[in-house]
Amino acid sequence: MELSPGIQKMSVSQQQSGRGVPCLRCRGMCTGFEPHSWRKICKSCKCSQEDHSLSSDTEDDRKIGRLLSDSKYSTLTARVKGGDGVRIYKRNRMIITNPIVSRKDPTFDTITYEWAPPGLTQKLAIQYMELIPKDMQPVAGTEGASYRRRQLMRQLPIYDQDSSHCHGLAESEIKLMEDFVKKYKSDALGVGEVALPGQGGSAKEEGKQHDKSAAASKPPISTNGALSDAPTGVEYCCEICKQVVPTDCPVVYVDRAGYNRQWHPACFVCYKCSEPLVDLIYFWKNGAVWCGRHYCESIRPRCAACDEIIFSEDYQQAEGLTWHKKHFTCLVCETLLTGKSFSLDKAKLLCTTCSKTKHP
Repeated sequence: MELSPGIQKMSVSQQQSGRGVPCLRCRGMCTGFEPHSWRKICKSCKCSQEDHSLSSDTEDDRKIGRLLSDSKYSTLTARVKGGDGVRIYKRNRMIITNPIVSRKDPTFDTITYEWAPPGLTQKLAIQYMELIPKDMQPVAGTEGASYRRRQLMRQLPIYDQDSSHCHGLAESEIKLMEDFVKKYKSDALGVGEVALPGQGGSAKEEGKQHDKSAAASKPPISTNGALSDAPTGVEYCCEICKQVVPTDCPVVYVDRAGYNRQWHPACFVCYKCSEPLVDLIYFWKNGAVWCGRHYCESIRPRCAACDEIIFSEDYQQAEGLTWHKKHFTCLVCETLLTGKSFSLDKAKLLCTTCSKTKHP
């Protein structure tokens, strides 16, 4: 599949600075996003980029396309025409149209989901959506859609996969980062699959040879969304809450865990932060699913100032946090604090002078 020239043009455009975009957290108190030269925050209010909702659909799809390319999930991406091999995420949207009964001409109520699990019947996709909290359902124009966009920025930062979005990497660090990304794509990256209990991985099972005893112990396999009778006495339990899963309710499977384990849609969360995994994109480690952010920083340290993964062995540590040495600076006046007194409150590093001013 290739994208139209119009989509291609938007896809290859440079990311905008977002200057002036209001802050969702400050709600009117911030004068608008003012980009910092290397921190991933607003200079005006010190809130994060995701609090200003700086990304766009095109930028998000391009980022996820890059993440999934060169992996076994590249089928979820499409090639950009004339893009020199660039791929973009084939995000599955879902539009539901319900007629409104009246004595006049019929009208319709349309609901658009900015994302829905691919490969499902609409009935099963709607069931899936109803099993996640309403304020997290990615319905266009709602808080749920904004939440999804913020989570794409938070859980899958572009600078965890693309060295061109990092600041001041040496050639040796770029090579380390490329190897790091290649390894996690091969060993950890995954995309969850939604199916009814006992029916996960049906496409992968087709054509494979199984011995009769193994086949007899498995429930019948059918297309996602189609009901089939489970073997009498078989119970499926959620990996997280351990509760029994009804056979007519969708669950999430991950191929890296094997298809004998399943998660409730609302239980498919990051092992570290317990946030729902955006678009079912996970990283597998130690028998659990992680978001991209916390997986990456479980392997290598993350700078508390620039938010990038550190690929140098020369860094500063204090109170369980890590900084590039050049970024061990006061949040307000940017004074380098190596060897100097400082205060640290919720990762906000301040020199003694700025700390006394009680700057927010």
